[in-house]
Amino acid sequence: MPNLSALLEGSAVQFPARDALVLGETRLTYAQVNGAANQVANLLAARGIGAGDKVALSCPNLPYFSIVYYGILKTGATVVPLNVLLKAREIAYHLADSDATAYVCFEGTPDLPMAQEGHAAFEQTPGCEHFLVITADPAAPSPIEGTGTLGAAMAGQPPAFETAEVADDDTAVILYTSGTTGQPKGAELTHANMTSNALVGRELFEADAERPDTYLCTLPLFHSFGQTVIQNSGFAFGGTVVLLPRFEAKAALGLFQKEEVTFFAGVPTMYWGLLGALDDSVDVAAIARHLRVAAAGGSALPGEVHKAFRERFGVTILEGYGLSETSPVASFSVFGEEPRVGSIGVPIPQVEMKLINQDWSEVDRSGDPDAVGEIAIKGPNIMKGYYDRPDATAEAIHDGWFRSGDLARVDDDGYYYIVDRAKDMILRGGFNVYPREIEEVLMTHPAVSLAAVIGVPHESLGEEIKAYVIPEPGAEVTAEELVAWGKEQFAAYKYPRQVEIVGSLPMTATGKILKRELD
Repeated sequence: MPNLSALLEGSAVQFPARDALVLGETRLTYAQVNGAANQVANLLAARGIGAGDKVALSCPNLPYFSIVYYGILKTGATVVPLNVLLKAREIAYHLADSDATAYVCFEGTPDLPMAQEGHAAFEQTPGCEHFLVITADPAAPSPIEGTGTLGAAMAGQPPAFETAEVADDDTAVILYTSGTTGQPKGAELTHANMTSNALVGRELFEADAERPDTYLCTLPLFHSFGQTVIQNSGFAFGGTVVLLPRFEAKAALGLFQKEEVTFFAGVPTMYWGLLGALDDSVDVAAIARHLRVAAAGGSALPGEVHKAFRERFGVTILEGYGLSETSPVASFSVFGEEPRVGSIGVPIPQVEMKLINQDWSEVDRSGDPDAVGEIAIKGPNIMKGYYDRPDATAEAIHDGWFRSGDLARVDDDGYYYIVDRAKDMILRGGFNVYPREIEEVLMTHPAVSLAAVIGVPHESLGEEIKAYVIPEPGAEVTAEELVAWGKEQFAAYKYPRQVEIVGSLPMTATGKILKRELD
């Protein structure tokens, strides 16, 4: 399998004049993006960076992200994309842990001074030798004294470059897992991992370069979902990627209309946000006319959101599932088929899934077809391992199977249903309680807009169930009313004894609810 950058290069040869990236009024063609990526590759190569080197990248959803990403890959080096919200201490950890020799960092904004944080981290990392600031205006000086800019360094570099040949199992990208337990670990994803996962869009979504899609990219590109499903797959099939640096529902709906978006991928909170922002100013019919694919992942999509989106936009949200370690897509709903609400679909082509017990043995469903087990995954999308962590790799991968940490059941047709994260399961008085089930039911209450359920310590039961609830706009509901209502809906050991009404919930940069910040 070729260098991952071939996804861009192939479309640049076939469709040089087609728009590849759109940001506001800026439109860059495939030829322009590829030429700029070649300049980045030449600049890195001139500094001695190539096969085996790691280059870290901090950049929001701007054209620079794709240009630098593919430029790094062209040299044969490995991209280490970093969450743009990281602070200096965290960035320094990632630079040192990945053995990055160079770091390219966006200047940021007054509210998010990325270059300041990035440079402070660079100064703390002796092994990292090169630091470049991406300025919004390529001609602008660096905001950090004594440092160079990407724009100045690229100037004068030729727009042609001979892409480095790579082996299938050479590392293309190191993606850091969120680190909910211990320090974040770097998942090493190969050129073959990432390429195969991008190309599966042909089977999953009927992607076709002759009928190119227009993708709205509001998922952060530093994360595997946006990187593979939007950027890499979009480029593989000659699509146009419309960038939105930060998800805002109103802005997103405006771009759906203006750019005639055909493909949207988001996490459940984004769909919830889009539905909540609909008013008379939004031409829903025009959006619905063009929208072809709506894909969801990251966490379970509430049934109520599924239903409402289909009613308003006439498109069924396709749920998928995966992890950074699986490039990320492992399973998906079947395009064109009636969805099974609550299901993450079936394994994608060439990928296998099964349910396992703690000791890696397969769950026996013969006596109980609804038996719950941990999802294990095998296929061309499974990472090489955790960078420089042989013990963690051996714990996660066994005979080619990767254990996910997610609990699920599977029906007789092979459709998987996530029950919950193994670590989110609440053990109340000896009974297993799955927060997702409680959240789903709470969201059917007419006054409830969004819910998050966690276990809180309890001296005699071990854990008690607590729900955080965002009410529907204008709705009035008390915690006591929801507790009483829950008592009618659930078995005695399941209903939330504690309910807190809140205006918002803490979320990650990718829009997942941060349960560990709730207590």
